[in-house]
Amino acid sequence: MTIVLVNGNPETPAIWDLLSERLSEAGHADQVRLAPPGFGAPVPKDFHATIDGYRNWLVAALEEFRTPVDLVGHDVGGSRVIHVAMDRPDLIRTWCSDTIGTFDPDYIWHENAQIWQRSGDGEQWVAQQLALSSEQRAENLRSRGMQSTIATEVAKHFDERMGACILSLYRSSAQPTMAQLGNQLPAAATRPGLAIVATEDHFVGTDQQRLRSARRAGARAEILDGCGHWWMTEAGGEAGAAALDRFWSSVHGGYGH
Repeated sequence: MTIVLVNGNPETPAIWDLLSERLSEAGHADQVRLAPPGFGAPVPKDFHATIDGYRNWLVAALEEFRTPVDLVGHDVGGSRVIHVAMDRPDLIRTWCSDTIGTFDPDYIWHENAQIWQRSGDGEQWVAQQLALSSEQRAENLRSRGMQSTIATEVAKHFDERMGACILSLYRSSAQPTMAQLGNQLPAAATRPGLAIVATEDHFVGTDQQRLRSARRAGARAEILDGCGHWWMTEAGGEAGAAALDRFWSSVHGGYGH
């Protein structure tokens, strides 16, 4: 069966490089990476960079597959994975996300997101990022936990289009929007789900919020102790790949069955 990997912000599919290698070594070689518009992929002319726009983009992309997929998402890509699990479970076999805590009614957006959601402040933030060199942006990503080589690759792709998509998407995600979406979490239980809980990821809610939302979605939780926001790039991707392998094996009695 096909594994589909969806990256987030401010990223490209390069974030999956190390995890993808580990998954292939474990026998999960059938992988496809889907880059959301503006985050490693072109932005279509009439595309709306909002919660619903990205949800519709992912649904359309998944409809191109002949059979349901094992869907894995990170950051805002992870939030859209949950969105699809709630709305179109027929398109997926299993789902995995590291952002389920953002659907909790008590979730408060992190500091950068609050900047992006404010008119004027968000535009200033984008301008500041564009003024930096690619290496300066890469160093910022490294300082927050992204593996060095991947940070170098990801940082090359920050541009005005990505900046505009960030502002539009996060402004459409301001509370109470996420809490309202969270009311639908029980619908995600129609397919086996996995919530990645990286204990040092402080962007996507508290451990309590993530575990509470996982229970509401009928998902099992995998604790990645000591891992941060870019858990898939840490320690060669081994912890993340092992968590996914355990999940798929327990659900299907061995991958592919």
